Amino acid sequence: MSSRPAAGGGRWVEVDPARIDRWVGGFTDRHGPPVTTVEAYGLLLTAPDGATAELHAPPGAPATTELPSFVATATAPRRIGLLLARKGAVAVGVAEGEQLPVHKVDTRYVQGRTAAGGWSQQRFARRRDNQAKAALADAVDLAARLLLPAVDRLDALVAGGDRRAVDTVLADRRLAPLAALRADRLLDVPEPRYAVLVDAVAAARAVHVLVRDPA
Repeated sequence: MSSRPAAGGGRWVEVDPARIDRWVGGFTDRHGPPVTTVEAYGLLLTAPDGATAELHAPPGAPATTELPSFVATATAPRRIGLLLARKGAVAVGVAEGEQLPVHKVDTRYVQGRTAAGGWSQQRFARRRDNQAKAALADAVDLAARLLLPAVDRLDALVAGGDRRAVDTVLADRRLAPLAALRADRLLDVPEPRYAVLVDAVAAARAVHVLVRDPA
């Protein structure tokens, strides 16, 4: 479970689906039995002391109207497509619950910035741009090869890495069926590697909770 400050106050907590029932129990112990309200993102818990907890449903989980069904759907196994992209590296996979039966990582050299000036700097910049475009083209091909055959069985597509790189990949017309499944969640991940992709499975399945304490 991880926590980070939220814009506008409060804090975001990422909870493993298997622990969300226990987390809600702790919230209830600290603040009192909450009132549950259905919201577009999931459920809002409002405690007697004024504390609130927004339970944002994981990508691909169906809408629910009460806490027990929210917990049940959050913990249920789902098939999620993963697309992690940064300059020169992409990782693609299909997660089934906590497992990752389909996965592939691809890297391509993209030159770093140079301090040289004049024509030399421009030449290096053009070369770097061409290398980055080639890397993103490879990412499109990889996503098409691994994810498109499974698109009809995916509950959601979760992306991560550099937003511009991900947007560029999913802008390809071949990947329109995948783009239609893209969740709002963007995972903050380092340069994609197999270990990063494995960690992304848990991050994609986590329940995001926005907690605000009493004023």
